[in-house]
Amino acid sequence: MSRIGKMPVVIPDKVNVSVSWNNIIVKWPLWELSFAYSKEVEVISEWNTLVVNPLNETANALWWTTRAILNNMVVWVSTWYTKSLEIIWVWYKFEIQWSILVLSIWYSHKVNVDIPKWLTASMDEKLKNVIHFKWIDKQLIWEFVAKIRSMKKPEPYKWKWIRYLWEQVKTKAWKTGSKK
Repeated sequence: MSRIGKMPVVIPDKVNVSVSWNNIIVKWPLWELSFAYSKEVEVISEWNTLVVNPLNETANALWWTTRAILNNMVVWVSTWYTKSLEIIWVWYKFEIQWSILVLSIWYSHKVNVDIPKWLTASMDEKLKNVIHFKWIDKQLIWEFVAKIRSMKKPEPYKWKWIRYLWEQVKTKAWKTGSKK
């Protein structure tokens, strides 16, 4: 039995949840998220909680996955999800101009990345090499931030990279040749 699947999802006061057939909609006064869950799982709305139950024995993985996604939806709608990137090297820079992220990452030209309208991007006040992205959907933020990070992945020898703020990069010493 799944420990995660057994736990009910608690719904905060201002969040409205509507369950119909195999679709669930989580609403906040300003935005909403929707999720279509499998027919092998049953979602019951009781008072201010959601309970997820499997309908057969093969639905155990779907059971706790569905419960985790519903819990994340409720959390994301009521609080913003934040992801941060840090840029490290002397000549690497980024700046926000209107809805465009301008990256100077040692190419022959500056790279312009359009920031989606749904995403909030801001530079850190204290650390000039950190940028924060905010939105209610964790998956969309991870995709966007991973796209930016993939432009200059962490390079362990020269110590220059774009990385997640919490990421630890294992640095390496320069390779040495044999001297004869």
